[in-house]
Amino acid sequence: MKSRDEKPILKESPITYDDYAKLPDDGKMYELANGVLELITPAPSPKHQIMSYFMQDILMKSCQQEYIIFASPIDLILSKTETRQPDLVVIHRNNMEIITKRGIEGTPNLVAEILSPHSIKRDRFDKLKVYAKYRIPEYWIIDPANESLEQYVLVNDGYELFNVYGREDTVQSELIKCASFTMAEIADAAADFPG
Repeated sequence: MKSRDEKPILKESPITYDDYAKLPDDGKMYELANGVLELITPAPSPKHQIMSYFMQDILMKSCQQEYIIFASPIDLILSKTETRQPDLVVIHRNNMEIITKRGIEGTPNLVAEILSPHSIKRDRFDKLKVYAKYRIPEYWIIDPANESLEQYVLVNDGYELFNVYGREDTVQSELIKCASFTMAEIADAAADFPG
């Protein structure tokens, strides 16, 4: 928007995906939360990134026949005013029409977030509610400090904690049957990295 003097005017909320997509690249990552632009800061730690990479790699090796697995950054466009950046997104190949030039436009089968000290509230509360609202069937929260994975399954209109997998437990999913790994595999790969 421009005024008569042709000076840019800041747009008030709600901000839409189209506004979000026009932001200049300033090297920072943002999410669009109910029409409000949120800066994701600081950037994920090296340990977080290694854990994300190894989870994606393990899932790709066991699930790539049935699923496409994306790692952040990728826009998960849930509505005009809700765009998130999950650490991992899993989409069944029968649902590939939601993958577009803009990102993922629709409901994936599973999303996962890896906790960081600055993201605990956002991942455990805000995103838990948002992902349930948009009916994502399964949500994983990975806790690097405790080497655990919390598995939430959509029941009616909200998530129920289905299981908590410790370091040596084999992570499995009724929905993503090809998933089978331990948090030890993920944690050990990232053990030498700060985070």
